[in-house]
Amino acid sequence: MSAPHTNLQKQRRRHIGPLIGMIVVVIFALALLFWLLMRTADQGTPPETNAAQIDGRTGEATAQPPADPTEPADPTEPQDSIETTTPAPTPTTRPSTSAP
Repeated sequence: MSAPHTNLQKQRRRHIGPLIGMIVVVIFALALLFWLLMRTADQGTPPETNAAQIDGRTGEATAQPPADPTEPADPTEPQDSIETTTPAPTPTTRPSTSAP
């Protein structure tokens, strides 16, 4: 059964506000998701460099000197102090007692 008195213009007027609100919320949620994906991708770790760099124009590989392990990878990052380790304590053994 259908409704006895349908007025499509009145229904359209009553529903347009909530429909626009739902569309705005979906667009806002998609914008936040895009922002989160871009922020996460930006904060990732950079890839390790290869020993050879390939020139995109010519396709030739040029050798790069190996990175100095004492230099920090990023000069803007603070250097970690050299960690010192203490030797592990030697285990002490008790003299075994034999039962008579």
